[in-house]
Amino acid sequence: MNNIKFQKRNKTFVHKMAKDTNLKRLSRLWFNNSFKYEYSYHFTWLGRPIIQFPQDIIAIQEIIWKIKPDLVIETGIAHGGSLIFTASILELIGKGKVIGIDIDIRKGNKKAIQTHPLSNRIKMIQGSSISKKVFKKVNEFAKNKKKIMVILDSNHTHQHVLNELRFYSSLVTKGSYLIVLDTIIDDMPERFFNNRPWGKGNNPKSAVQEFLKTNKRFKVDKIIEKKLLISVAPEGYLKCVKK
Repeated sequence: MNNIKFQKRNKTFVHKMAKDTNLKRLSRLWFNNSFKYEYSYHFTWLGRPIIQFPQDIIAIQEIIWKIKPDLVIETGIAHGGSLIFTASILELIGKGKVIGIDIDIRKGNKKAIQTHPLSNRIKMIQGSSISKKVFKKVNEFAKNKKKIMVILDSNHTHQHVLNELRFYSSLVTKGSYLIVLDTIIDDMPERFFNNRPWGKGNNPKSAVQEFLKTNKRFKVDKIIEKKLLISVAPEGYLKCVKK
């Protein structure tokens, strides 16, 4: 089977799979039941905790490899696994840098990232992702970069994510992606977030929905969500379709 037929066959099955209501129900049931065991915390990437679902890791890898960005901007650093992951794909491509922004970069995590073999492709900025000062630094670094991609994964409240979207969407180049993680919060039982400042109606998905009402540069790439079935980012893979 040649590559064109292979891809066509895959596309057919993905669309059929997306219509399988029982499979979608089971996927959601599995997601909710695995959440209580902190499933996403169980994985590392080249030695650092990545705190993501494997399905989304694969999807983001596909996007980075396809786009081959000169710059990837990530909000939220935590243990640094996502930065190392992005840097590793950029290293294989042979170009590009990743900027990580976090309001509190812990000393141990910072040291581990700075001493990692892929640290040459990583820049970290400490501060709020929605502060004008931080955005100015990122904007300066983004100058003259032809392909820019953004991944949002910091504070998950509606207003914070909406502010991030308004700031960083302007940097995303046509054909690239603005990925908003943890939109799944809006689809999960409210009790899961009793001790969090976010929940139903106040989360990344609600922010994306409001953002898309007025910003026509982006459209939800639904095929990604359809083929993953299990993802923390339903409606969160936004493709930039206009300059």
